[in-house]
Amino acid sequence: MDSMFDEFSTEQKELIHILHQVQSDFGYIPPETIGRIARHLKISESDVYGVLTFYKAFSLEPRGKHVVTICMGTACHVRGAPRILDEFSRQLNVEPGGTSEDKQFTLETVNCVGACALGPIAIADGEYHGQLKTSKIEKIIETISKNDDTTKE
Repeated sequence: MDSMFDEFSTEQKELIHILHQVQSDFGYIPPETIGRIARHLKISESDVYGVLTFYKAFSLEPRGKHVVTICMGTACHVRGAPRILDEFSRQLNVEPGGTSEDKQFTLETVNCVGACALGPIAIADGEYHGQLKTSKIEKIIETISKNDDTTKE
C-alpha cells in the first residue's frame, strides 16, 4: 500500500492529492492509511486526520456505490429540503449520514452547495437535481439503478 504514494512527493502540499487517491482506490479513507500518509509526508497523524475530517469529500467509513447529497442550506431548507431528505431516506431505507445495508447508497447532507436559486437541490452521483419535488425522487433513484445495469452489460 505504501507504494501507492510513490507518485507523490513528500511535501505536505500533497496531502489533499493523496487523500483523494486513497478515497478513489478504496471508496473511503481506511484508518490504517492515516499513519502511512503521515509517515510519507513527515507530518503528524493528527494533521492528516484534521484535514480529512475538515472536508466533507472524505469519509472514514465505507460509502455506498451511489452517493446522494441533499443541500440543507437556508434557501433549500425553506423550499422543502427536509421533505426531500425524508423521502430519499424512506425510499432508500437509509438514515441521513448513513449507508444502506447493501452498500448501494449513502445519503448525506451538506450545509450549502452554492446553487441557492435551484433549491431544494439534491446531488445524485454528481448530477444536480434542482427545484426538486418529492414526486421526482423515485425517478432519480431508478435512473441511478439503471446506470448500474447498463455498466454491467
